Amino acid sequence: MKLIQLFVPTEDRTAVRDELAEMDVEFVFADEDTHRGGSIAQIPVPAGAVDTVLARLYDVGLDEDTYTVVTDVDRATVPNVDELTEKYVDGPKGDRGASHPEIRERAADLTPDTATYIAFAALSAIVAVGGLLLDSAIVIVGAMVIAPFAGSTLSASVGLVISDREMVVDSVSSQVVGLVIAYVGAVAMGVFLQQTGFVPSTLSVSLVSQVAAFATPNSLTLAIAIAAGLAGALALATDLPVSIAGVAVAAAIVPAAAAAGIGTAWGEPLLVLGAIVLLLMNIVFINLAAYLALVSLGYRSSVIRSVRENAAVSVRSGAYAVVIVAFAVVIALTSVGTYQHVVYEQEVNQEVEEVLADPAYSSLELVSVKTGYNDMNLLGRDESVTVTVSRSSDAQYELLDENVQSNVSRATDRPVTVQVRFLDFQRAQAQSQGADETPQVDGLGARIANWADAVWERLTGAVGTAGVSQCVGVC
Repeated sequence: MKLIQLFVPTEDRTAVRDELAEMDVEFVFADEDTHRGGSIAQIPVPAGAVDTVLARLYDVGLDEDTYTVVTDVDRATVPNVDELTEKYVDGPKGDRGASHPEIRERAADLTPDTATYIAFAALSAIVAVGGLLLDSAIVIVGAMVIAPFAGSTLSASVGLVISDREMVVDSVSSQVVGLVIAYVGAVAMGVFLQQTGFVPSTLSVSLVSQVAAFATPNSLTLAIAIAAGLAGALALATDLPVSIAGVAVAAAIVPAAAAAGIGTAWGEPLLVLGAIVLLLMNIVFINLAAYLALVSLGYRSSVIRSVRENAAVSVRSGAYAVVIVAFAVVIALTSVGTYQHVVYEQEVNQEVEEVLADPAYSSLELVSVKTGYNDMNLLGRDESVTVTVSRSSDAQYELLDENVQSNVSRATDRPVTVQVRFLDFQRAQAQSQGADETPQVDGLGARIANWADAVWERLTGAVGTAGVSQCVGVC
């Protein structure tokens, strides 16, 4: 509940009283002691009805600049609160989600002012580049905490479900600006690290495990994006901590933008393309998942109906239409790019498993399969596959790379370059204890045995073995 306290001049008191009575809203007037002449109206209403009640009072003549205070109420006895909620609160019915004004305010609070937003976008990408090249997950998490993308990303879904076209346009423009700034910051950081010698310019960045993890879309990254969108929407619409959802959203955005910047700095176009497809996939599915989550909570605004009801030609309407068309195009391109790579990756995994199933490779254990982004020969480069296996013998398996390359090329109908990495280790098998072996004593028994041995050595050293035996015999 909220409590509206506002100053009502004497000449407006009758109109305000009649309007509140018509709305079936409970109210109390208290005399005001200043020279202005009027009353203080105290009006308890559901949280989502504040804007509606104030708008109705302004319509009957109350000055919009009048003294107004809106506060939270821990407890209020209002007999018809359910009816007021049903009539005046826009949003899910019941306690499943926040009202339209509340969720709009929460989304707006997540987005800092423009200068801060741009600064944080660049800084988060710079930190993420360092984390990727250092192969440090801790540093990458730090970049996610800095990132400001939660508000700008989730605001589009909020705007769609509450029919706020201006919020949708602002959200999309903020996302575009933020991603461009993050990408430019990542490229600048990569070039700086190269030129200063902090990172060798000949480093094969595509083989760094953290970079490779964010260089291609796959089923796991798709699941991360969907979960991030759901978490963000639930946090906005309920009382969950929004900051945690912000980190979840950043987890799907910042590392991919940083990987694209690294690929640009090191001149790896395939890495850049894969990271950009991953980045766009994350953006698309975060927005879609957030929208579907809000709809499932009871927000029932229809995008088509909103466009039909507000079809007046204007700059803002044109921008809204452009945003919808551009988003549809991005969805189509991203879906195609993601789908074909996911299918390609599954085929590669199956062929690698089939090769290693041969009895000749029974001593090998598969550690990982890294598949470079399948660009469908847009860049005219062979696809790359890196297979990592572990072995406990000195066998060379010289034909393993050729066998994998042959199978993958035949199955995918694509030219493939295959690299095989071996992780060598030694293995000592457990041996059963023989009947004539003395069991090992540990713990307290071991300390007692060591003490007894020390005493024995001191005695034998002092009087000789024979003397000790005689002493023991006399005792």
